[in-house]
Amino acid sequence: MLIVMEANATAEQVAAVVRRIESVGFRGHPMPGATRTAIGITGNQGPVEAGVFEGLSGIAELVPISKPYKLVSLEVKLEKSVIHVGDAEIGGKELAVIAGPCAVESREQTFAIAEAVARGGARFFRGGAFKPRTSPYAFQGLGEEGLKILADVRDRFGLRIVTEAVDQESLELVERYGDVIQIGARNMQNFSLLKFAGQARKPVLLKRGMSATLEELLMAAEYILSEGNYNVILCERGVRTFAQHTRNTLDLSIVPAIQRLSHLPIIVDPSHGTGKRHKVLPMARASVAVGADGLIVEVHNHPERALSDGPQSLTLELYAQMMQEVAAIRGLVGPSKILHVA
Repeated sequence: MLIVMEANATAEQVAAVVRRIESVGFRGHPMPGATRTAIGITGNQGPVEAGVFEGLSGIAELVPISKPYKLVSLEVKLEKSVIHVGDAEIGGKELAVIAGPCAVESREQTFAIAEAVARGGARFFRGGAFKPRTSPYAFQGLGEEGLKILADVRDRFGLRIVTEAVDQESLELVERYGDVIQIGARNMQNFSLLKFAGQARKPVLLKRGMSATLEELLMAAEYILSEGNYNVILCERGVRTFAQHTRNTLDLSIVPAIQRLSHLPIIVDPSHGTGKRHKVLPMARASVAVGADGLIVEVHNHPERALSDGPQSLTLELYAQMMQEVAAIRGLVGPSKILHVA
């Protein structure tokens, strides 16, 4: 159920409704909007009796929610969510670009890439300190030392840090050093990890699983929001299909599909979505054209020597070209809007 408060409802009235929800064993989730606050209810196994809220002031209406994902749905919040990360944002007027190497390999390598990323105009820097790899013998990341390097990048270049957590221990470290906690495709349905991310105080970037449907992605996001962390960014990174010409099949149709169902911003990863450097730039352009709120791309100063994902990493020159081209496309199509189309 969704409780829609009156436009002039006070903070005290909202708090009183939340207390009443909690008194019957459920959880209330206030979602402030442009004109009024809506309060989602979770924890109930069936319909909530309207009589529970008798005598409370400030309530405009009670609305049943039909979707299995309650808090991420447009039924709860009609306005698009904008995720603020320091002085940067994702989901707003500005196209958010997250760029950097697949993995933090050394301080020299990371700083050289970060300088180019900042010069090109991106506000976010990506880099893995913990790397879940298919092979146990592949480079697994520098761990906490890598996170310290990323923190130094933020201090030096003013870039906001996006980096992956793979378990509870690494999540606590990422929350300490980073700005945005990334949950990778392999962990999209690691429900225990999603709950811990929901208890974190930092925004979460949730990548679509390699075989996940749209609804499964939204339900994974629901796990995070249901724990109280409403700052979630969705990411399309390609799904596994029968295609052999590409590492994954980048599903750009999910962008407008998500925007019809959810208020959460959605960005696209053309690096993992294609796995081929020559395909990243065209698919980045297409992602912005279709209305994505941002991009996350891999960039390396020496991709031929990269310890992971070198073949899909943009060179510094290609990154600079991409930034110019996607800015031009964004200028034509404008920021994505929530679609209210029957």
